[in-house]
Amino acid sequence: MSIKTRFPPSPTGYLHIGSLRTALYNYLLAKKLGGTFLLRVEDTDQSRLVEGAVENLLTTLKVAGINHDEGPVLNEDGSITSVGDNGPYVQSERLDIYKEHAQKLLDGGHAYYCFCSKERLDEVRKQQQIAKMQTKYDRKCVGLDQAEALKRIEAGESYVVRLQIPDGETTFADEVRGSITISNSEIDDQVLVKADGFPTYHLAVVVDDHLMGVTHVVRGEEWISSVPKHVVLYNAFNFTLPVFAHLPLILNPDKSKLSKRQGDVAVEDFLKKGYLPEALNNFVALLGFNPSGDQEVYSMQELIDAFDLKKINKSGAIFDPVKLGWMNGVYIKAMDHDELVKKTQNIFDEAGESVDSELLSKMLVVEKERLTVLNEMLERTQMYTTTPEYDDEILVWKKSDKADALKQLTDVLVVIESIDDATFSKKELIEEVVKEYISSNELSNGNVLWPMRVALSGQKNSPGPFDMAWVLGKEEAVARLTTAVEKLS
Repeated sequence: MSIKTRFPPSPTGYLHIGSLRTALYNYLLAKKLGGTFLLRVEDTDQSRLVEGAVENLLTTLKVAGINHDEGPVLNEDGSITSVGDNGPYVQSERLDIYKEHAQKLLDGGHAYYCFCSKERLDEVRKQQQIAKMQTKYDRKCVGLDQAEALKRIEAGESYVVRLQIPDGETTFADEVRGSITISNSEIDDQVLVKADGFPTYHLAVVVDDHLMGVTHVVRGEEWISSVPKHVVLYNAFNFTLPVFAHLPLILNPDKSKLSKRQGDVAVEDFLKKGYLPEALNNFVALLGFNPSGDQEVYSMQELIDAFDLKKINKSGAIFDPVKLGWMNGVYIKAMDHDELVKKTQNIFDEAGESVDSELLSKMLVVEKERLTVLNEMLERTQMYTTTPEYDDEILVWKKSDKADALKQLTDVLVVIESIDDATFSKKELIEEVVKEYISSNELSNGNVLWPMRVALSGQKNSPGPFDMAWVLGKEEAVARLTTAVEKLS
């Protein structure tokens, strides 16, 4: 059987990190099983639409490398077209299809017209809450004569279409949680068609998944409570049930649900900060899924090969920003240098700051070992491009004194001035010359290298003195060492 998965976001804002995981898991499953990955835009809730959200969604998924086989595509000119034969893939363009299926439910006795006002529904809910009852529709309109209902509609009365839940119970299998059974008495008669004529999520998702050939529904666990309603709809239409798999919540370190209140949750925010898409995918893929005990860094192909719905955990997954930073650092270190320079240059351009490309390349050779996100270069660059300001006390090593620091800086300045340009072109050669000077004069590394490094960087904690000298170049290195000597004199 050919399998098909889908990612059906609502264009109500930026792509949430949890939605990225849902999209990624559906992508991995489809590729693992040689199937098709579908993207569908679910915009039936017209009141919550955000302008530009669809374009942002398509752009973010493309940057993340999660490419769909069917669905809307953003073209270079900004227009949106579709690929695949099961479209249109935007729900607001499929209203006639939902209307037709809603009528089938009405004709088959699986749905009914409801004319209850918002005020009445609010009062019913209020009384149920007072009585500590489950809040759901009281079925006032369930036995309404069809002919009478049509007359009221023709007269212009506002109405919705509700699903008529049958007696008994509903059972479905979940690949993550096993078999789940719920009494139908606990299921509300869900609104299927709203007063504005648009379908609700519940009708649209079942109809679309069936007509588009979706075989596996992989989504967040917040949708588990909706599955019984969907199963009732599948049965009413005589549709084949898909395979269900509901993913665990993503939690903050304090075990609360991941939310904007405690930090970034939009994928775009992470990308803007300099997190690499590959690292973000790797990190997100392991939030609730553990392919093996030891390995933590995976290529996309390795994730595809290892993916298995049976290996998804039931319990919530902790979003650890420290681990994400570590993982991003791993990817930065492994990145092709020219690509790293290009990506970092883009960050400077977006921030409206200029930096010499040759200098940036040298800085990244040194700094990439210490980076967790590329945006850190915006601050770290200052150490190389701006004359440092510091108190002369930090030039003195803990096992030395001011007089010794002055002597060592004075002497090492002479050594640096004597190095020719060819030797200064490689940090290893600079290191060789300075260490030979230290060894031949039977000096302590700390006494020489600590004041040298601080003089070049202006900081207690910084890259090593040879890295700093090489990036700065001979002229600037000499100037900074000269300034340090003057500070101590």
